[in-house]
Amino acid sequence: MIEVEVSGWSGEGSFTQVLIDHLRTVVQVRLLRVEDAPASRSEADYNFVSNEIFVDFSTRTETTRATRFGFIPVSRRIARKTMTIADLERVLADAAHIGPPDYSDDGMLQYLRAERIVPPYQTRGYKLVELVRVYELGSQRPS
Repeated sequence: MIEVEVSGWSGEGSFTQVLIDHLRTVVQVRLLRVEDAPASRSEADYNFVSNEIFVDFSTRTETTRATRFGFIPVSRRIARKTMTIADLERVLADAAHIGPPDYSDDGMLQYLRAERIVPPYQTRGYKLVELVRVYELGSQRPS
């Protein structure tokens, strides 16, 4: 069962929720941690919401055989991750309601979504801009 930690997230961002719901279905994902990013801000005519999602992938243990000192046979157990950020990018790109990221590199996927919100009984709405970055847990994020 996947573990989801959202104590650092305010709950803002509908696309963030879509990503969380889809990541819960990916069996290689073991842990999700969602946080508000410090770049979020709000003005009269727009809201900018920035969230970060950290994923941890499950591992599988493999046994490899080698020789020690050139003649003593030994076996070693190595834990390998079942998925990488590049693999996750392909999985999310194949999802029709998510699609490919707007930017990606070896350590991060970035999605940027914008929509116009017109609340009921108001003549003027506002623009909601949502930035979501997906990192692998334990990787270095840019400062």
